[in-house]
Amino acid sequence: MAEQNKYKEFSDLDLFRRIQKRESRALEELYNRYSPVVYTLLKKILPDEQTANEHLVAIFSIIWEKIDHFDFEAGNVYTWIITLSRNYSVDHLRRERGSEIASLPYNDDYENFYIIPQLDNNISTLDVDIARSSKSKIEKALTSLTDAQKFVIHLAYYEGYTVDEISNRLNIPVETVRNKIMAAMYNLKDTLIR
Repeated sequence: MAEQNKYKEFSDLDLFRRIQKRESRALEELYNRYSPVVYTLLKKILPDEQTANEHLVAIFSIIWEKIDHFDFEAGNVYTWIITLSRNYSVDHLRRERGSEIASLPYNDDYENFYIIPQLDNNISTLDVDIARSSKSKIEKALTSLTDAQKFVIHLAYYEGYTVDEISNRLNIPVETVRNKIMAAMYNLKDTLIR
């Protein structure tokens, strides 16, 4: 029991370091810490709970297998896990609907390039507690968007549509889609900074 409790005291980055050393208890603690937020994201992206549950297990398996792809200097565990979860789930949606990317075989090279996050070192480091405490501020920022901005952000982030696919789906010019996405991102950034 004392052994398991010690893992609760570790930071996210310390857990990643221990996962890199193949300590399964560190992965167990990471799962306990992150599975609620990852599962919530998966349910927003994926069509049903069974698929969300399967992806939850797969994502933590990928963390275990691909931990060496994590940038320990940047140390942005939260953003890496959330981005990994989003990438993996959106890839599933794209393959289900037969997007162009579906023709590529899902193998290690594909996973390393398209699924494993390559984060910019300038991204601020978050952890699950900071993210939870920012939830109301983020929700407020989202309400500042127009319905059109919310919709294109939803299509891009949660449904994984490319700008070209959104343009075709909504029957509007690609440049209009880009402008709506950029305006939405600027509005979100502006509201979050205040």
